[in-house]
Amino acid sequence: MIKIAVMGYGTIGSGVVKVIETNQESICKKIGEGIEVKYILDLRDFQGDPMQDKVVHDYQAIAQDPEIAIVVESMGGVEPAYTFVKAMLEAGKSVTTSNKALVAVHGAELIETAKQQNVNFMFEASVGGGIPIIRALNSCLTADRIEEISGIVNGTTNYMMTRMAQEGCEFEDVLKDAQEKGYAEKDPTADIEGHDAGRKIAILTSLIAGQQVDFEDVYTEGISRITATDIMYAKKMGRVIKLLAASRLILSTSQFSRTATSVASSPASIRVLTSKVSNAQS
Repeated sequence: MIKIAVMGYGTIGSGVVKVIETNQESICKKIGEGIEVKYILDLRDFQGDPMQDKVVHDYQAIAQDPEIAIVVESMGGVEPAYTFVKAMLEAGKSVTTSNKALVAVHGAELIETAKQQNVNFMFEASVGGGIPIIRALNSCLTADRIEEISGIVNGTTNYMMTRMAQEGCEFEDVLKDAQEKGYAEKDPTADIEGHDAGRKIAILTSLIAGQQVDFEDVYTEGISRITATDIMYAKKMGRVIKLLAASRLILSTSQFSRTATSVASSPASIRVLTSKVSNAQS
């Protein structure tokens, strides 16, 4: 029996636990043994929740338990996630996370710590959701020289741009709709100003460049100033506006230019054919 811990019991953390509990039989058949959630780390107690007896408030309870082999980090943000994740890796536990902010800032260091401890630091879910782009870069494409990577990496803004293009809606209206549907956060700044996409392209660039790339060096310009009029003029020019994250190798300097900006793309592009909350990379 593989025993794991989940750090953070919000939407993502509780979803992970639910998937494990629901698919326990299927998981067991695939990996040859079962998975048990032994701990859930959170500040709250969750009285009445089926998992309330597994809740702990001190991350050291997880770090010091030799039975825990895998830790799922789903707290979000840089701190205290960084402190907790590093402690888990140093304790010889593999960690998986979807925390793009953490990976963008400390990814290289945490990968090195994991290597030193002979464990894994997995962050596939931090970029592109269900698109296995990180695994491909880390394994299948390691011998290739990648000169450019670009794509739609933020489903919220892609949904908003799709509705503006297809229905002629104004920005404020589609933002409100996205928030009501749960696609956009109450504070949507990270999405609509391009910060989320900027962090993701920083992570991907770090992988293809072989060194840490600071997401604060990524030029970002989101979609908050896009209007229905802009969409209309783009249509007249045979273009579609999308929030595109891109990284390109400048041959003269051997450095990568990194941007997360709104661009008017050709309708023939796969990126334009990607609509609603989907992601696409090329």
